[in-house]
Amino acid sequence: MLSRAPGDLPRTLARALLKAPRFASGIAVELGWTGAHLAMYPWGVLVEPTGLTSRRSGFDQLSPTQRGLVDSGVDEAMTPILLVHGIIDNHSIFTVMEHALRRLGFGTLASFDYGWLTRDIAEAAQQLGDAIEKLAANTGYERIHVIGHSLGGLIARYYVQRQGGDAYVRTLVTLGTPHQGTSLARTLPLLPLIAQLTPESPVIAELAAPSPGCRTRFVAFHSDLDHLVGPSRNAMVLHPDLDARNVAVHGVGHLSMPHNGAIAFQIAAVLRELDDQVPPSTETV
Repeated sequence: MLSRAPGDLPRTLARALLKAPRFASGIAVELGWTGAHLAMYPWGVLVEPTGLTSRRSGFDQLSPTQRGLVDSGVDEAMTPILLVHGIIDNHSIFTVMEHALRRLGFGTLASFDYGWLTRDIAEAAQQLGDAIEKLAANTGYERIHVIGHSLGGLIARYYVQRQGGDAYVRTLVTLGTPHQGTSLARTLPLLPLIAQLTPESPVIAELAAPSPGCRTRFVAFHSDLDHLVGPSRNAMVLHPDLDARNVAVHGVGHLSMPHNGAIAFQIAAVLRELDDQVPPSTETV
């Protein structure tokens, strides 16, 4: 058994004390957003998600930020973005994210609700694929960007890797997605959908299988305060065949991630990079 050096304990304690305020603040924010989202959830049930059609605006209707983005590259500003919510949720989780992305210059956004009665990831991925292909056709873009929160990111990844979706998805951004499963799912293994989220499930094994030639680039945000994805590294994309960038987020809870301004800003920066090859990296927000 390895013994800890005498000087290690004070340093470890000091690091823990430095992190404590950030974690306390993160927990408070998470609780706040949980309450806010519970209030917004009925609105998401009653109001249809953003239509899967083009929502481009005329140049004279764009904000100065959007005009600047259009000036620097029309594709960056107008490439459609599809937002996909997490488990037992709806598009209302992206209210803040959608508003932030529009303010940051992106004008063509849509959202997709796969329904809280979903029982199978592959089936939901097929439905999502139909929506993605419809959005691409309606906007005239061959490939679009997808942002998925939690289970939404996993459904989108399944479409990309297992159903040929890399032909339609240029970038897949995931927020707190259990790419390698989550140990929490083992507590409810009898529910079909939850069973597919265990680390040893056939779905997770399928996604770990070889995937040569996949053209989609992945950007995965993973948080050390994510109470639903455990361990937190399971929200990273760790696959030798995939072009993946993993971004570490500190002190941001699972439900807070779609509402976090720093994350929205980072996503906007990534979506401005339209190069098909983005070097893998681990970054921090």
